[in-house]
Amino acid sequence: MSDLYYDIVYGIGTSIFWTCSRPLVLHRERSDRQGAFILAATHLTPFDVPMLIRHSRRRLDFVSIVEVFRNPFVAWFYGNMNAFPLDRSKPDSPTVRIILDRLQRGRAVAMFPEGGIRKMENSVLSGARMRPGVGRLAQLANVPIVPAVVLGAASFSRVSAWLPHRGTRYGVIYGEAISLDPGLEKIEATRVMEDRLREAFVELYRELKGGMTGESVDGISPRKREHD
Repeated sequence: MSDLYYDIVYGIGTSIFWTCSRPLVLHRERSDRQGAFILAATHLTPFDVPMLIRHSRRRLDFVSIVEVFRNPFVAWFYGNMNAFPLDRSKPDSPTVRIILDRLQRGRAVAMFPEGGIRKMENSVLSGARMRPGVGRLAQLANVPIVPAVVLGAASFSRVSAWLPHRGTRYGVIYGEAISLDPGLEKIEATRVMEDRLREAFVELYRELKGGMTGESVDGISPRKREHD
């Protein structure tokens, strides 16, 4: 792991995105937690990753799909950013042990429970199912899950979005931490945790979308919410 490399990339990337974007960030303080947790996010575009890095207060150890790491440069870059691959074709993946080890060290591990990039119509935000497993990992490590939703990051696929005019809009929202219910059996506790995560994704999406379109959310004007 290389926290120094992460911090350097974070500093450079944050400066670049600051010059070209004007995001709406809601409840960022929810990612400012002590100790280990899993940051579980929806995944509509590759640019979700730098957006989460930019706005999360903790360093994030990303879990990525193994296919991405087949590119030598990407594997080198991601590896130096503390990311690591997950091979879902192997039920007892060594990555599970890596995740548990990182969490035992008190780190924040970022995952995309949908299993990859999805179009909006196929996303959990539109009622689709997400892959099981994140609840089980949280149960094994005895850590909470912090949900997050990113919208509008696909704008950075256009060259014009990178121009230094602070005009590119996107949004990031963090949810309340979801913890295991100690009163339930392990399998049931895991199921309940993942059900709560799906519900949180939908609720956060509605709140963030309302904020980005200028609608009042819970009686609070979006203009009074956090901007970065």
